[in-house]
Order: sequence, then C-alpha cells, then structure tokens
Amino acid sequence: MDADLERIVEFLQVQGTSFVINLVAAIAIFVIGRWVAKLLHRLAVKSMKKAKADPLVVTFVGNILYVMMMFAVVLATISQIGIQTTSLIAVIGAAGLAVGLALQGSLANFAAGVMVVLFRPYRVGDYIEGGGVSGTVEEVQIFNTELSTPDNRRIIVPNGQMMSDAITNYSSRSTRRVDLVVGVGYNDDIDTVRRVLESVVADDSRVLADPAPNIRIGSLGDSSVNWIVRPWVNAADYWDVYWEMTEEIKRRFDREGINIPFPQRDVHVYHHGDKSETDVIG
Repeated sequence: MDADLERIVEFLQVQGTSFVINLVAAIAIFVIGRWVAKLLHRLAVKSMKKAKADPLVVTFVGNILYVMMMFAVVLATISQIGIQTTSLIAVIGAAGLAVGLALQGSLANFAAGVMVVLFRPYRVGDYIEGGGVSGTVEEVQIFNTELSTPDNRRIIVPNGQMMSDAITNYSSRSTRRVDLVVGVGYNDDIDTVRRVLESVVADDSRVLADPAPNIRIGSLGDSSVNWIVRPWVNAADYWDVYWEMTEEIKRRFDREGINIPFPQRDVHVYHHGDKSETDVIG
C-alpha cells in the first residue's frame, strides 16, 4: 500500500513539474512572441511609410499583420501547454459557420475596410461626409473609420455603414467653387450692384482667374433680387473666402447705399365709426 502511494506521489511530482515547466515556457513564448509581433509591426509600418505608401494602407495593413502574428503566437502558446493545435483548428473550422453568422456585421465591416483600401474613396486627412456624419479622416482601422470633427469630437463609424452610404469627399479636388447668394432690393440699380460684387471678387487675391468667377442674377424673390456670386478658390481657402467675402460684401453694400432686404409685414388699421378693422399685408 505504501509502495503504491509512493508511486502515485512520484507520478504527480513528475507530472506537476512537467506542467509547471510547460506553463512557464508557454508564458515566455507568449510574452516574447507578443514583443516580436509588436517589433515586426513597427518595422512593417516604418518600411511602408519609408516607401511613401498611403497612410490609409499603412494603418490597415499594419493592423492585419499584427492580428495575424498574434494569432500565431497564441497557437504556439497553446501548443506548448499540451493542447493539440490541430484539434483546436478543426474545432475552430467547424464552428466557423456559426461564428460567421454571429459576426455578420463585423465581417461586413472588415470587407468594407478592404474595399476602402482597394478603391480609396477617401484618404487620411480628407474631409468627408458619409455614413450620416462628417469630419476629417484620422485613421482607417480593420472594422472602423475614425473621424475628427471641426469642434474636436471623435467619431468612430463602422466601415460597412460608411461604404453603404453616399460619400462626399471635399478634399479630393484641389479647387472648389464658393457659392454665395446675395439679396438686394428691387429699387437698387443692377449695374451698381454688379460693379460692387465684381470689385469684391477681383480684390480678393485668393480667387482663381480660371475658371472665371460667375456673377449673375439668379432669381427674383418675393422681396429681393437674388444674385449668385461663384468664385473658384483653392480647396484650403474655401471657408476663409466664404466668410470673409460675405463680410466684405456687406461692408461695400453699406458704403454704396445698397439695400439688403429682409422679410417684413405692413399692418394697416382702418377705423369705421366705433369699430376698427385691421388689414395685414405681408
């Protein structure tokens, strides 16, 4: 009886020692493997940047490489503990269909991310509108696109949502047209208004000569003659020109005595004996 007990104790000691050694080796494999994966990820990203690859491709491909390397590290760690990786892979393969059905949204986002990298409807640094939001593209990850708004908010949009909607890229062209609508009174002289508007546009050095600015009467409104002012500028100057030109037009109109009408209503009160009647003319 004592001999059997001794054999059991000896067996447990051997197995326990072997398990502890394998566990320590597995931990070492995971730690070193993770460090190597990060190192290779940094080297890959650095190489792509040195080759002047698009920042969008650098981020996306770098993330995929890191995930693949970490998957290999996890398999090596599990194998060191004693779990048969072939069996594990078979189980993962068998469960792949169920996992795929459960993660349809994530897989769709991944596929959409691949489409973004391949067709590049936008790049890092572009100001876009898509997926119901707008902002500057900061990063394209495996499943999401990260945007930064002008008021410094961070918006994370699933790639699938981004690619399933219309995308407006305001940065893809080097020039943009500034569209201004200016209303003046019906009593104001057309030639004077045209001269003032042309002078404002001509005095702005940021306005491009080609294509030529377009200044015309766009419509006859209920209470104003609406002029369209459409100069072309470099995309980077768009908002500065839009705001500053609007302000300058108001200043010039004030100096020239040109009226900018606003909605108003005239009220006429008629008295008939002891009764009064109000006539409202809009």
